[in-house]
Amino acid sequence: MRDLRKFYFLMVILIAVNAKSFAQDHMYSQFFDAPVYLNPALNGQFDGDLRINAIYRNQWSSAPGSLTYYTASIDLKLTDYSSGLGLMFTRSSEGSAYLNKNNIAGIYSYTVGSDNFALSFGLQAGITNRTVDWSKLVFNDQIDSRLGYMANSITSAEMPSFNSKYYFDSGAGVNLVTGNFMLGTALQHLNQPNESFTGAPTKLPIRYTAHASYRIDLDKYNQDDESQKSYVIPSVVFYKQAASQSMSAGLQYKHKDINFGLWYRNNSGVQGSGSLVLSVIFDLHINRDGGEKMRFGAAHDMGVGGMNYSSSSGTTEGSIGYQTSFPSRSGYQHKYNNSTECYHFY
Repeated sequence: MRDLRKFYFLMVILIAVNAKSFAQDHMYSQFFDAPVYLNPALNGQFDGDLRINAIYRNQWSSAPGSLTYYTASIDLKLTDYSSGLGLMFTRSSEGSAYLNKNNIAGIYSYTVGSDNFALSFGLQAGITNRTVDWSKLVFNDQIDSRLGYMANSITSAEMPSFNSKYYFDSGAGVNLVTGNFMLGTALQHLNQPNESFTGAPTKLPIRYTAHASYRIDLDKYNQDDESQKSYVIPSVVFYKQAASQSMSAGLQYKHKDINFGLWYRNNSGVQGSGSLVLSVIFDLHINRDGGEKMRFGAAHDMGVGGMNYSSSSGTTEGSIGYQTSFPSRSGYQHKYNNSTECYHFY
């Protein structure tokens, strides 16, 4: 049974390497702890001057074939210019053939607003390197009709000349916050880069993202600082890339420095596949007056339909963040002091 499962995952990766229809980006359950990955317009949108985020996702933890993803970002708020500068690194490693992607991208964002709203725009541009280990793939002459995959067998198939591909990649996004409502959208792979290892072009489809959140104040008549109050924050996040699409819907309960989340995600690209997601994050303040803090988060996806949970052990994520304000600033309030910006929603 183990050999059959291993063979299945190898074949999935083989198809993913060669078929355009399977090309799709990974998504984080803790989208609020990877804000720049979610939408480049969220770059520089936080209550400080410098922010660093890192997140790790191990999908289908016990299933054969690695499915791991990492994103690390650093963004700087340029308050005097209503702008933000950011740098993001993303890596994915999929399957026993080690189909790897490494991307590094620069991000620029600009914000306009008033006491009533904040509207931000983000542009992203970077370079991606895509590699694969052809020797790990399984071909039909390595499969026996009775015994299945023959371990240590050697294929006579001719391997492609290249196992590495570089290409330019770009994205853009916009985000609006007004009152207790936030709405954003982003487009990734705007230039639809060719990521094929062979001569036949294989364009990476554009990834469409839309997200909306609403903040409900549970202490509406309490005049304490916002960081000392409690909120319920329902959110919806929608992704679409080629024929695959996914929607996450749920809510967070945010009380002071602790945040609990419950979500349901539906994946229409995988028949009968969905996940129930539990998340928790908490902030550790190092210097509350100076806006210096650490953030720790964890999430776990439990499959509902599709792949059996007992054979995959679900999906686990962990995240860590740090942010601070510079000593040269008096306090760490934004140019638009009284506007509600996106950091209030996660």
